[in-house]
Amino acid sequence: MNRSQTRRVWPLVSSAAGGFLLAAFLFIPELYSNNQNVYRVLKDKINVLQQIISYVNLYYFDSVDMEKIMDGAFHGLMEELDPHSTYIPAKEQESIDELFRGKFQGIGIEFDILHGYITVISPIPDSPSDHAGLQPGDKIIAINGNDAYKITKADVMKKLRGRKGSAVDVTIQRIGLIDPFDVTIIRDNIPIHSVGAATMIDDKTGYIFLRRFSATTEKEVRTALEKLDNYGFNRLVLDLRGNSGGFLNQAAAVANLFITTKDTLVYTKGKIAEANQVFIADPTKGRNDFSLIILINRGSASASEIVSGAIQDLDRGLTIGETSFGKGLVQRQLPLNGGSAVRVTMARYYTPTGRLIQRPYENGNDMVYYKELYAKNRETIIDSLKEFRPKYRTRGGRTVFGGGGITPDVYIPYKRKITHQTGNIVGHPERPIFNFASIYATNHSSDFDDFNLFREYWQISESIFTDFLTYLDKDSISYNFDSLLVDRSFLNNRLKSEIAGSIWGKDEAVGIRLVIDNQIVEALNYFNEADALLGSGH
Repeated sequence: MNRSQTRRVWPLVSSAAGGFLLAAFLFIPELYSNNQNVYRVLKDKINVLQQIISYVNLYYFDSVDMEKIMDGAFHGLMEELDPHSTYIPAKEQESIDELFRGKFQGIGIEFDILHGYITVISPIPDSPSDHAGLQPGDKIIAINGNDAYKITKADVMKKLRGRKGSAVDVTIQRIGLIDPFDVTIIRDNIPIHSVGAATMIDDKTGYIFLRRFSATTEKEVRTALEKLDNYGFNRLVLDLRGNSGGFLNQAAAVANLFITTKDTLVYTKGKIAEANQVFIADPTKGRNDFSLIILINRGSASASEIVSGAIQDLDRGLTIGETSFGKGLVQRQLPLNGGSAVRVTMARYYTPTGRLIQRPYENGNDMVYYKELYAKNRETIIDSLKEFRPKYRTRGGRTVFGGGGITPDVYIPYKRKITHQTGNIVGHPERPIFNFASIYATNHSSDFDDFNLFREYWQISESIFTDFLTYLDKDSISYNFDSLLVDRSFLNNRLKSEIAGSIWGKDEAVGIRLVIDNQIVEALNYFNEADALLGSGH
């Protein structure tokens, strides 16, 4: 059945009873003992649902994928509760579990399909692919002797993933080598890293980019801090931009890494006793030997807001960027028959001062809820409504606001103005910047031995930029020369970043890009204020 036909059937199922059958299996025993009237309502609706299903099955003019229709009904039920309660079909559940467990089993590469072949973007550190010596730019042209040309990403996952200890043979075509060669890789547990980068911005400022909050996040952040200790950092930028959240306990644990007083980090309130929790900092786990800036934006949600809210409320550091998403609801995932699950909101969470961060929402109207997030004048609207929002005092007496997201102490919007032509080059599916940089790095590897010197002094020359344009021509990638010249500094930075990534790794690649990140550059000007907060009792 096609999508338009599905839309025609949808009202028949979802508007009449939605997923009351699901609700009945979950809640009827409890409801019956507490409220027989509610039980009778549910029983009647279930009968109606059964009638609708019977009518659709008997009279609808086309074949109906009932599993798909009922999944849609279950989605509709959960959407009527709040924007974050949801139904998860079984086919989606495995990948979600992997993401938040923090590992899966396979060979360990970040890849893309470029020119029809699996291309290694980066071997995951300490993974089987890393141990086997795979390099950025390597093309996997065969798997177990079978040609891998024009393979789909879904088939890559099926063929390269597998149980720990099993072997897979891959044939590699490497830049600079004429003949391909075979490598046998033994699959193992592959970590899904929460920390996207840990590097130095300058000789005293450390930087940690946190992608998500999974089961291993607190451990990863501690390891990242230890790495930065080796470089002698005394101030830190913790980048939570675009981090949509994850495990509540991991958010509290990460916040605890920066708090050396026995303070509340976050607490939750719900209908049942087990939904009410208080997370208290353990002073022995925290550090106050460096000043701290937290970077947030409208994509920073949930666990990210717990961390930034705790840091702000307890005056441990400065929060900079844009007002965060505004998700202050805590979900519990409950398994269902057949491998599916529901994620049900069971509590609200509150920052140490008692702020509820959840944005207002209208039940069942998720479109408005998310559309508001992307309004161009969002910050202006938020700022104009400050006087109507509940006000709280941080431990040091600063005013902070509840009622919708974490409002940064310093508002700095993200700015990256590049021409449409440059955007097409950067976002091209064949990744020409990565490909050119991989080739250049391979051909000039002996020219580079010290990343710090490279970062400070090495530049993309006119001849290198001309070679890049020649590569675009050779690869039949169209461009407007004048438009690219307008964005020459941006493109130079991207090329330099990818070259660094090919030679030294992802952390160094990120370190190069930070140089032209306006929020990072401007945030560095506010470390005096962050230092002052550090000296106020921590």
